[in-house]
Amino acid sequence: MEIIAKGAEANLYLENGVVIKERIRKEYRIPEIDETLRSMRTKREAKLLSLARRAGVPTPVVLDVDTKRKSITMNYIDGEKVKYIVDTLSKEELNRLFSEIGSLAAKLHRSHIIHGDMTTSNMLLSRGRVFFIDFGLGEVNPSLEAKGTDLLVFRKSVRSTHFRREKEILKAFFAGYRSEYPDGEEVIERMKRIERRGRYVSAR
Repeated sequence: MEIIAKGAEANLYLENGVVIKERIRKEYRIPEIDETLRSMRTKREAKLLSLARRAGVPTPVVLDVDTKRKSITMNYIDGEKVKYIVDTLSKEELNRLFSEIGSLAAKLHRSHIIHGDMTTSNMLLSRGRVFFIDFGLGEVNPSLEAKGTDLLVFRKSVRSTHFRREKEILKAFFAGYRSEYPDGEEVIERMKRIERRGRYVSAR
């Protein structure tokens, strides 16, 4: 079994053409609490992946959930993280890609799915399609606050990771978001309010 990625919460393994995401035991937790949390989060992430696909957002297909091992088995997607290809794209390609990503984010929010870590590290481009991955911090939440926070995470990640092309990316992303989500402007306004609140608190 080949390890292909290590994270703070889970490791990813490649075995027989499928990906196994296994949640890591946390030694600082009481064992019973750790077992419960990892089991709960494993089941929640598997459910979110399936809900996102039903909402029209490409994600890995869940093949198995093992609550004893605290793992999700998914199909392997042969693609590149969007994070690593941004600087190789023309203006037209960038606009097309992030308009599509904005549209997919809107589909999630229309179904009240919060990704929780919406960054270009958690998006794969494979054969012209964008796949959203890693819903480990996600939830189902219909509130404007949760959706606005989800967008703010994306906006901040673009500012820190892709600052040279920030304006192009965000313009295309929000255009795609608005076109797919009739109430999208409300969410964007809430995102701005959340950001202003954060600035006020940090300035105190």
